[in-house]
Amino acid sequence: MKKQISVFNWSGGKDSTLALHHILQDESFDVRYLLTTVNDAFNRVSMHGVRESLLIAQAKSIDIPLYQIRLPESPEMKVYEDHMHRHLMQLKSEGITHSIFGDIFLEDLKAYREAKLSEIGLGAVFPLWKRDTTAILKEFIGLGYKTIVVCAKEGLEDFCGRVIDETFIADLPTGIDPCGENGEFHTFVFDGPIFKQPIDFTIGEKVFRTYPSPVGDALAGYWYIDLI
Repeated sequence: MKKQISVFNWSGGKDSTLALHHILQDESFDVRYLLTTVNDAFNRVSMHGVRESLLIAQAKSIDIPLYQIRLPESPEMKVYEDHMHRHLMQLKSEGITHSIFGDIFLEDLKAYREAKLSEIGLGAVFPLWKRDTTAILKEFIGLGYKTIVVCAKEGLEDFCGRVIDETFIADLPTGIDPCGENGEFHTFVFDGPIFKQPIDFTIGEKVFRTYPSPVGDALAGYWYIDLI
């Protein structure tokens, strides 16, 4: 069987982890890199706010090389797309044929990824696509993975810094997706079947930050917990 030489788009969170868990069991894929965008000004994973050092520790524990795309703080869309295009062309020159994502149900995002990859002749793969998000989270917990909420939208402060367990779903307010697929929260996975050893960290301060909202002129607020 000819394997699909792939790069896995790695956020360090639970959906990425479960998608990678399934891909690593699929003999038709050969994952060469974990690809992550990193804020070059702060050395943190874009949006999630996780330190680069913890990202590196994850990749080392999973034993797949890390490929960083360093982005300026709050890049305009053209800057982001230019960076991604250049790096993906480099990966294609190394034999990469597919790019794998942990997306679940955001149709616009899936279409955008597919269109951009198609422009340079790469395929897109979505192992978790259209699966029930409650079932995804229950499978993730049942497999023995451990993850902590590192970023949560305004109004979800009490969930920021919380380790996800069996009671997490029941405690979520009405209308919040169990996997945070609408951007309600983001996570950092620190242990589980694909990790050769747990990722050590200590919990630092919790801070609130605002960013321009993608819709309208309002600011969007997020709580972050610093992992050290």
